[in-house]
Amino acid sequence: MLTRALIVAVLLFAAVLPPAQGQSLGIQPGAAHELSEVEVQVREILTTGTLERNQVMARLVERGNTDVVPALIQSLRFMGQDPWTISNALKVLTGEDFTSWHEWVLWQEGHPEIKPFDGFAEYKAWVFSQIDPNFRLFLYDGVAHEIRLEEIVWGGVVKDGIPALVNPALIAPEAADYLTPDELVFGVAINGDVRAYPMRMLDWHEMFNDVIGGVPVALAYCTLCGSGILYETTVEGREKPFVFGSSGFLYRSNKLMYDHQTNSLWNQFTGTPVVGELTGSGIELRTRPVAITTWRNWLAKHPETKVLSLDTGFIRDYRPGRPYGEYFASPDTMFPVRVTDTRLAAKSYVFALRDDAVEKAWALALFEGGAVINDKAGDVSIVLIGDAATRTVRAYASQGRQFTAVQDNPGVVQADGIDWRITEDALIPADGELLQRLPGHIAYWFAWQNFKPQAAVRVE
Repeated sequence: MLTRALIVAVLLFAAVLPPAQGQSLGIQPGAAHELSEVEVQVREILTTGTLERNQVMARLVERGNTDVVPALIQSLRFMGQDPWTISNALKVLTGEDFTSWHEWVLWQEGHPEIKPFDGFAEYKAWVFSQIDPNFRLFLYDGVAHEIRLEEIVWGGVVKDGIPALVNPALIAPEAADYLTPDELVFGVAINGDVRAYPMRMLDWHEMFNDVIGGVPVALAYCTLCGSGILYETTVEGREKPFVFGSSGFLYRSNKLMYDHQTNSLWNQFTGTPVVGELTGSGIELRTRPVAITTWRNWLAKHPETKVLSLDTGFIRDYRPGRPYGEYFASPDTMFPVRVTDTRLAAKSYVFALRDDAVEKAWALALFEGGAVINDKAGDVSIVLIGDAATRTVRAYASQGRQFTAVQDNPGVVQADGIDWRITEDALIPADGELLQRLPGHIAYWFAWQNFKPQAAVRVE
């Protein structure tokens, strides 16, 4: 391991080398006289050539304070392989020996004791504003936050670079000749209003804001964590429903969406605001049931369904698997995220029950070949009906009844010799009380274990 004194000497020696291009972001120096000395120095890492940058790095290492570590990790993302000095400075300041931005982000996630210098929010806003000035709507000096700002990473697009759909055009199923029988759709039914939103199109938009059955909702779809979650967007005490878009930022490989009213950043997986004006408000969006299934199966169950039109107002290649085909086929995540619970592989699918009272996840593999599972989530008896092949799981409150599948009739389950019809709203017997459906969604394991680490899981 290199000592601090040796690193400083090496950095100062490197400062006499011919300067390399240091303007990889096109960043211009800010108003240095308004900033603290450390803020000036970390900005200079991104705005100067090799000569000046190495001198700055030497001073930061000599200073010996780990409060600059988050800024150095941030710089490493954008400087690429140019300044080997950043990695070496990080080694001296932390005692760790990593070489890539990816590795340092994983390390940073596991070390919340490393606190950034005062003014880091403004520094982070300044860096990201060089990519898109609109990012300053989300990050600024003094911004309220309940997640670590140093863990927010750029997802590779500008604000609304992944454009949300707002009240998109719908067509009759017979007009949807672009769909193939086996491709997957998000199926939603509220108050008799039945809709299908093809996954191939939502891969490009990752969000729709709509009114279904008179209920304002948003499907927040994080392609990176495999989760499309249907939220009600009306919140008590607020005059209008929220309308959401994609910020361009990620937190632990999860989409940070934003609301148009306040520009607060929200955790897509939890439905809570985590950065900005609404932080600490106690708002948590209510989840609604949504099903992933094939177009064939959805249409057979719901011949009256409406379906998303290709005429979205955006020019995209809506053929299946265009934007994320390779990612979905890979076992690896695209962005760094720690997976501390290895009972399942990072990108194994789970079904996540997201009722207000109880939350629990089941490995999707439990539904291989089609299955009816009787279980409990906390004290609540439930029955889950699903098929891993189509990523389809629906959960219902069972009130202690034990259900079984009915051979050759996938639309029915049986309990105590009585047939119950499977619908989007409830299990319906020939007579008697309905058993209500419970909200839930599919997700990758890494997202569940990151954002619901205390919730129960069944893997076998």
